[in-house]
Amino acid sequence: MKPKRTILCVDDNEQSLSIRKVMLETRGYRVIACSNAQEALDRFSQGGVDLVLTDLIMPNVDGIQMIEEIKRLSPDTPTVLFSGKVKVFERDSRADVFLPKGMYAPAELLERIRILLVRKRGPKRSDQRHDPVLPVVITAG
Repeated sequence: MKPKRTILCVDDNEQSLSIRKVMLETRGYRVIACSNAQEALDRFSQGGVDLVLTDLIMPNVDGIQMIEEIKRLSPDTPTVLFSGKVKVFERDSRADVFLPKGMYAPAELLERIRILLVRKRGPKRSDQRHDPVLPVVITAG
């Protein structure tokens, strides 16, 4: 059984957060749900997070600021930025993917998560069933 990937999910809208959490958990992901960026950054700094999903517009620290800090701490951690207010994202962001809320199918989100996690992990290693063959040296005794 392969280990579950951990997704840090951040949204100040409790209903959106709950729906996303259930959807991801039913697909086999471990989900850490946070309702604000500071809580999420505190949790992220503890380690073990494979991917971050965050809302753009949140009180105090927004999604862009949170992603900047995450990328500073861990440049290879993939991030997905959501927004219900912005249909086309024009601000500079280090997010790997931007999705406007309500304008994508759940299957699209799941596929993007899968692709981002594969990129982070790297390609699958070829199946190595045998140990490498070492030369045998015979010495006269």
